[in-house]
Amino acid sequence: MANRIGVYVCHCGTNIYPRVDSPGVARFAAGLHNVVVARDYKFMCSDPGQQMIIRDIHELGLNRVVVASCSPRLHEKTFQNACLRAGLNPFLFQMTCIREHCSWVTTDSEEATAKAKHLVAAAVHRVNEHTELYSRVEKVHPDVLVVGAGIAGIQAALDVAKSGHRVHLVERAPSIGGHMAQFDKTFPTLDCAACISTPKMVAVAQEPNINLMTYSEVAEVKGFVGNYQATIRRKPRYVNIDACTGCGLCMEKCPTKVPSEFEEGLGLRKAIYRNSPQSVPNKPVIDAEHCRYLNGKKCQVCAKNCPSEAIDFTQTEQMLSVDIGTIILATGFDTFDPAPLGQYGYGLFDNVLTGLQFERLNNAVGPTGGKIQMKDGRPPESVAIIHCVGSRDVNHYAYCSRVCCMYALKYDHLLKDKLGHHVQAYNFYIDMRCFGKGYEEFYRRVQEEGVHFIRGRPAEVTDVALSPEEKGKLVVVSEDTLLGRTVRVPVDMVVLCTAMTSRHDAAEVARIFGIAQGADRFFLEEHPKLGPVSTTTDGIFLAGTCQGPKDIPDAVSHASGAAAQALALTTRGEVAISPTVSNINPDICIGCKVCIDLCAYSAIEFDERRRVSVVNEAMCKGCGSCAGHCPSGAAQIRHFTERQIFNELEGILAPQPRPAAAKERSVSELESAKLRVIPMAAAVDAPVQTS
Repeated sequence: MANRIGVYVCHCGTNIYPRVDSPGVARFAAGLHNVVVARDYKFMCSDPGQQMIIRDIHELGLNRVVVASCSPRLHEKTFQNACLRAGLNPFLFQMTCIREHCSWVTTDSEEATAKAKHLVAAAVHRVNEHTELYSRVEKVHPDVLVVGAGIAGIQAALDVAKSGHRVHLVERAPSIGGHMAQFDKTFPTLDCAACISTPKMVAVAQEPNINLMTYSEVAEVKGFVGNYQATIRRKPRYVNIDACTGCGLCMEKCPTKVPSEFEEGLGLRKAIYRNSPQSVPNKPVIDAEHCRYLNGKKCQVCAKNCPSEAIDFTQTEQMLSVDIGTIILATGFDTFDPAPLGQYGYGLFDNVLTGLQFERLNNAVGPTGGKIQMKDGRPPESVAIIHCVGSRDVNHYAYCSRVCCMYALKYDHLLKDKLGHHVQAYNFYIDMRCFGKGYEEFYRRVQEEGVHFIRGRPAEVTDVALSPEEKGKLVVVSEDTLLGRTVRVPVDMVVLCTAMTSRHDAAEVARIFGIAQGADRFFLEEHPKLGPVSTTTDGIFLAGTCQGPKDIPDAVSHASGAAAQALALTTRGEVAISPTVSNINPDICIGCKVCIDLCAYSAIEFDERRRVSVVNEAMCKGCGSCAGHCPSGAAQIRHFTERQIFNELEGILAPQPRPAAAKERSVSELESAKLRVIPMAAAVDAPVQTS
């Protein structure tokens, strides 16, 4: 039976039409082989647009559908579901993008329209070769894996656990809390960060549905949506946390001192340590790199002084395996290292600090007990705060880090509040971006406290004095773009508001979990507006700043969204697995095993009896690596077969019929060939029939 194809060209409001002549593209499509009906409509994704497709499938007996509109990433599933509701197999549908590929990138209307015609012709040629495919249904494992236990990971884990599902929460640090555990106060309400986060950290430790694994990291992930298997590497703490009482005597007696990462290098810690008295779990860990005994020297002072005999130097690394149905990534962010920006003097001058270092100075359990002081112990009389260090910089990170303006304002207030209103605070900024609830009001409050705002990016921070008042000071040299002149501001301390960046190992994490990174190297969401917590890998969701810079409220709400998506999949109990996976024809396979080494998902095995490669469809992600490299052509991806791809190429390369030739076709010829172009108004006004 001959194929009967319906083509639908969208206007997308004014996004496609009039840059692309959508009615003209529909008229062109009507002349293509096997096209029974071609329509254009203002919004094909709307309910009337979908009903138009459903009605034509019923009335005209369509067995293939092509939609030319926006990106398939946005609405391919929408139109596939419309076909399914009409009783048509969803894989007999093809979508082509004439918005992003034509109207948005081509200024000339004729060129955009011509390109759209080529893309529609390619889609029609391709859909002629489509075959029916059927998704299979698999059970979903009820457990959820959350990777990263900062505030986003904690929120996601607690939300999932409250539903009654078990959560495996993996954190690579010895304790949970992430960067928020380092903060003193949070803007704009100036709540104590510990007062907000500590109860949640304790709730995680006490929640029976949460299996907390600190000092651990995910080494490998196998399986598919609903049925993942994660291998977790658990590093030895050399402390039995069940026996340890957290008394801290071991830390007092340890003779080794090293710079503390938690204190951002401003303080020291012992070789056996915990980050803070509020750490969860509140048990120490032994740093194997700096422990004297573990490096072959005589010591064991911690073991000799431990009253509960919790020190265990025999512990070794463990590899644990957990079965889960869904995964939430909440791996957080790093901060930009300003040392390469030599003009700001970081690492050169003692009193040039990063934002996180200033946070630790403010913190009551920080290295100075909450006192804001310089290297010599004196409180600063003047402080310069430089915004956008690394952010909004084409040489480093072009994006805005979103939180810098607000935490700079918080520092302004803390300086005035702790040291007195005589302290001078200078903000060097590009633009003030106070976007959140209560943020603009906080900005105004700080202005009223007498803080100075200088619009301009500083050129350098120097200790070269050109006047008596600059002697012994750090001098910030900048242009004030509002005054239109260069200024030199002598200060005692400089705070750099550094960019939020993706984690240094984000590429490796992306490889392990099979997800993508954006140009900014943060993990890439499925869609920036409609799928901000989903990824292109089914069953894996994003939470918090691993997806992009966020403040605490946004990170928490994003985490709750990820938890909701994971639970939606988990509580349903089953998931449909896409059939667009690899298939190896055993009659053609030559047994070379090239595909086995190429497969990133270990989905291909070798059948020794038949001497051919075999695909495990449950593990295959349909990436196409095997099909692209198979020397015999035995490996093919369903729905992306060679025949379909080559047909699509033929449609693109085929010469378009001249308009005059199309006009010569009489109405009777069109009717006999059952080729119809139906105007938009007629299509909308026609009654809709449903089965």
